Amino acid sequence: MTERNPIPLILTGVASIIGTIGVLWYYGYLHFAKPEDALLLSDFTMLKTVPGEDYKVSLKPANQVAQCIDGVLVLFDMQQKGLTGVLVDNRKQAVRCMGQETPQLEQ
Repeated sequence: MTERNPIPLILTGVASIIGTIGVLWYYGYLHFAKPEDALLLSDFTMLKTVPGEDYKVSLKPANQVAQCIDGVLVLFDMQQKGLTGVLVDNRKQAVRCMGQETPQLEQ
């Protein structure tokens, strides 16, 4: 029996792991969070609707889509793949939504 040199096997394993991480990052399945990711994505303004008054909004939709998850409004950015966030007010309180009931602890 001949002895095998383990160095090529180790280098192949390390290269495979680095290559896998690189491909996952390139396609957006892996994201390395940075402090600036926590900054405001966009500014939002609430338009108050008053019966009998008209208001104007743009026909072009925003780059974000909202969904009610566990009673909290979550925004998904359509331009930057994998970027999501919770809509909060100026006191960092999450905006609740009524489309889905908030889960309650059973007593």
